[in-house]
Formats: sequence, C-alpha cells, structure tokens
Amino acid sequence: MQHKDLAERLSKSLNRNKSDINKLIEALSNVVGERCSELDSISVPRFGTIEAVKHRESIEIDNESGKRMLMPPRVEMQFSASTVLKKQLNKQ
Repeated sequence: MQHKDLAERLSKSLNRNKSDINKLIEALSNVVGERCSELDSISVPRFGTIEAVKHRESIEIDNESGKRMLMPPRVEMQFSASTVLKKQLNKQ
C-alpha cells in the first residue's frame, strides 16, 4: 500500500481530512525514527513491536574477489507482529 492509499483509507476511517492524516503519518514517522535512533523499542497494542537492533562492525569476505572488507556498525529495524494481528492475518 502506498502512502497516498494509506492516507485515503485513514481519512475515511477517522472522518478527517487528508492534510490532517498526512500530518499524523509524518509525526508518527518522526517519533518512530527518533526512538529507534536511540535504540528504543515501540510497542503498539494489538499491532506489534518495532525495535532497533544494533549490529557490531564485522569483517566480511567478498565471494568473487576473496577480499576482506570491514563493514561498519549498523542499526536494523525489526517488526514483531502481535498475536492478535497474526490471528487476524491467518483468518483471511
């Protein structure tokens, strides 16, 4: 689903205009980004948990050239669906 489709569905669902919904989506995105940049997790009841996992730097070997490369540390976003969401998805 594209941003435009999401905003339209939320707009209809909440009886709000699209500009309000776009501001809401942007604010949510900012909060999630800020919290995850601090390696905090965000839990949304009945939806799931978004958490940031930090990976240490590592040495990887290129399969083709055999060169060793130092990969910098990175932060990866992970989503774990709640059991309620999983049950809803399995019903469909």
